[in-house]
Amino acid sequence: MENTIQTAPAGAVRLYAWRYGEWKTYLAAALFVVGNIAGPQLCHLAHLGGPTWLPIYFFTLIGAYKYGWRVGLLTALASPLVNALWFGMPAVAALPAILLKSVLLAVAAGWAAQRFGRVRLWILAAVVLAYQTLGTLGEWAMGDTFYEAVQDFRLGLPGMLVQVVGGYLVIRFLLKK
Repeated sequence: MENTIQTAPAGAVRLYAWRYGEWKTYLAAALFVVGNIAGPQLCHLAHLGGPTWLPIYFFTLIGAYKYGWRVGLLTALASPLVNALWFGMPAVAALPAILLKSVLLAVAAGWAAQRFGRVRLWILAAVVLAYQTLGTLGEWAMGDTFYEAVQDFRLGLPGMLVQVVGGYLVIRFLLKK
């Protein structure tokens, strides 16, 4: 059963809310996890590439927005864990904060897609701002210093911009169906 959030007019983007019982939910999540593994590996070639570009969140945003919060949640949980297990990045100590932000992103993106039923830059900007703000507060509450907790806002603004603009372009033009 295909769960479409909207009936898209010709040329518009179709958004979905796939369920856990559908095989394509797991296939899509696996593909987005691969993206969330490759992206950080490329970004970590540059000094502070991970904290600057925040690549581990990119495909979580796309998966959750385009295919629903379930795809996003699977991607959000698997991506940091697989990266840490296979490559040691993120460091195990950073996993709770990254997992928190990843899950918040999946939920926020899935909710926004279902609520608005369309892709707009301002909606993606609001999703990114929401997960980063709540995630920063959560990270601070977990015991990080305020300075450490706001690292994504200190260093990661380019990555947040890529999430918003790049996410919009991928969802809008590359994943039309």
